[in-house]
Amino acid sequence: MKKKKSLAYRLFVRLPFWAIVISVALVTLLKWVPVWYTPVMLKHSVQYRKVEDYHTRQKWVPIEQMSPALIQAVIASEDNLFCEHKGFDWQEMKKMYAQHQEKGKKIRGCSTISQQVAKNVFTFGSRTWVRKAAEVYWTFLIEKIWGKQRIMEVYLNVAETGKGLYGVEAASIHYYGLTAKEIDKRQACAIAASLPDPWDRSPDKNTSFLRKRRAQIYALISSLKYPEWAL
Repeated sequence: MKKKKSLAYRLFVRLPFWAIVISVALVTLLKWVPVWYTPVMLKHSVQYRKVEDYHTRQKWVPIEQMSPALIQAVIASEDNLFCEHKGFDWQEMKKMYAQHQEKGKKIRGCSTISQQVAKNVFTFGSRTWVRKAAEVYWTFLIEKIWGKQRIMEVYLNVAETGKGLYGVEAASIHYYGLTAKEIDKRQACAIAASLPDPWDRSPDKNTSFLRKRRAQIYALISSLKYPEWAL
């Protein structure tokens, strides 16, 4: 009986306790240390190892060395309420569920930028409920420990922006021969429009759909509110 209690204690008390301690310590460390490589980058480098010309390109730059247009375009494209919610856009989730119930529409993803950062930096991005549960936990931690500016800084450095490209600095150099600081509003909108599907929606493609999407993002930017660090 004593051994059983001891095993249960380790599994349900000590193990969760140390998991929380280590995860909090890791998130605290990454509040200050640049995120140069992520599990998702590793997964893709293995997954696409046979794809011609595929190699990982990422260059970390602090948010002060990014054009404010990039921050604004990404908020307009990916997460309009980024500066208002606490990691989860319950309003969008309710809207999505209502559309599913009333019109039978397929349940779509509505992850916030915070959730995308949690997924990219702390998981391998698998499509499982276990990963989603982990994503919720990590999202809660980064919202509490990092804050919005750091979350945005990490997102703009690790988000996939093209074939083997990660972050806006790598995308800016590859597509425009400019640094992220030199990108203008239209170029920023083109990069932001590519984020949901960076291989098929890359800024060097000019389909009617992408022209429309870039125009939508461009128009929306002026109607949203931004914190001082995004201006």
